[in-house]
Amino acid sequence: MKTALSFRLAALLALVGVVTVQAQGNSPGVVYDGFDGPGKGKHIVLVSGDEEYRSEEALPQLGKILAKHHGFKCTVLFAIDPKDGTINPNVSDNIPGLEALKTADLMIIFTRFRNLPDEQTKHIIDYVEAGKPVIGLRTSTHAFNFKNSKDYAKWTWNGKDKDFEGGFGRQVLGETWLSHHGKHGSQSTRGIIAKGQEDNPLVRGIKDGDIWGPSDVYGVRLPLPGDSKPLVLGQVLEGMKADDKPVAGKQNEPMMPVAWTKTFKSAQGKEGKVFATTMGASQDLQSEGLRRLLVNASYWAVGLEDKIPAKANVELVGEYKPLPFKFGGFTKGLKPADLAIK
Repeated sequence: MKTALSFRLAALLALVGVVTVQAQGNSPGVVYDGFDGPGKGKHIVLVSGDEEYRSEEALPQLGKILAKHHGFKCTVLFAIDPKDGTINPNVSDNIPGLEALKTADLMIIFTRFRNLPDEQTKHIIDYVEAGKPVIGLRTSTHAFNFKNSKDYAKWTWNGKDKDFEGGFGRQVLGETWLSHHGKHGSQSTRGIIAKGQEDNPLVRGIKDGDIWGPSDVYGVRLPLPGDSKPLVLGQVLEGMKADDKPVAGKQNEPMMPVAWTKTFKSAQGKEGKVFATTMGASQDLQSEGLRRLLVNASYWAVGLEDKIPAKANVELVGEYKPLPFKFGGFTKGLKPADLAIK
């Protein structure tokens, strides 16, 4: 009797421990942990903060998928309004909790024109300079817009440092902000596997057309720098449906890369693996193919390339009804704890 009671008490305490980790009421972020899979023991920190493409919706869903279906511990961080602790992507100078990067095996970043204080920025730059892997989504090509930084000005999106042109976007990810190549809001994107990459483990379980998103193709300079390797090309479509026809003419001649890999070599000579995609808006994650690409990239980035499944489980976790991308279109009043797995 006593043994059975002790067992039940231990089980209850274990359950409470998991729930506490997932829904810390005063935490600046949300943590998804306690699940099994090949990623068990690996920690991914997902950093959101953009005003338009709903990274505050996309990254929690991606974190849930990586945690629940694949076993990674995922910490998701947000732009937080210091006045009330709510998620507010219009607050460009506050992403608390970045010290979590000290224990991260992978950073997934989806920010836009952030002007963070140096004490927060330091955690990101220290992580990158240590040669740890990075996955950058959509507006992370123009992740930072430092206006008064004493130490990190060269990392800004339009950095003019002759040895660091284009800042974080160009130097780390492979490109900074240039242009909308597709027409924003009227021409969507179909993913086409780059020639010769059909057997690359990062596109395992994905075929032409599996990746689609309502966000448009971004312009990039060709060829991409260094050892960049395009994986997926963005076919500009005539409209905003997955089965729309490709646009005829120069927009697709050639098609712009929308996903690639590269290496970043830090000032200390350390090399980090990089996967970048100009897709990733919260509505884009309704595409099973894009979710699979991001899961495959996460395995690759943390050194589990040989564990990439033949067709990774990317089933959505919980209700997922992403809002249309637009400025000011975020859900107001939410706190990170509201995004815990229920």
